Amino acid sequence: MIQDKSMKALSAFLDSSKSSFSAYIDSVDPTALSEAAELILASQAGGGRIHVTGIGKPGHVATYAASLLSSTGNPACFLHGTEAVHGSCGQLVAGDVVIAISNSGETSELKATVNAIHANGCKVIAVTGNPESWLARHAECTLLAGVSEEGGPLNRAPRNSVNAEMLVLEALSVILQVEKDWNPEKYVRCHPGGKLGEIRENEK
Repeated sequence: MIQDKSMKALSAFLDSSKSSFSAYIDSVDPTALSEAAELILASQAGGGRIHVTGIGKPGHVATYAASLLSSTGNPACFLHGTEAVHGSCGQLVAGDVVIAISNSGETSELKATVNAIHANGCKVIAVTGNPESWLARHAECTLLAGVSEEGGPLNRAPRNSVNAEMLVLEALSVILQVEKDWNPEKYVRCHPGGKLGEIRENEK
């Protein structure tokens, strides 16, 4: 039998998520998203590519974001947040853009990675909950993903901040998808499997 205190914690988390997510959506800055998209499009025009990186839970968000961008007309690669300074920066080419995700923007491992990214001639788009953070100050463009609390027991484990990071990157992918005129035929070429791979007659 699930304890009453567990169900109370669940209810408190859902309330926290609802209020935090609603407030975050209202705070999303279209101008910052436009600037990030323009930075990426300018890089792509010169043959540059997109990479996405993060430490810990944001690293998992990074793999999702890279996959989403790739499937919607903007090929992107995951850059391992710590392996980057142990050789994985070799996947970077000068002119590329790296999206770096960190809620605090102060993670020591990510600082080293961002320094290595810049040393390789690439630009950084920060995704962080702290506009005054080291990451925000050392990025060419910043997308804020700040929430008032994480929710859940201890208010420590990344929960609401992960939702914010995913939302702002999904929003960025929408802009880029439209800019690339990613129609159903192009989508299916990259996603031929499953129900999503079926083109309805009225979509052709």
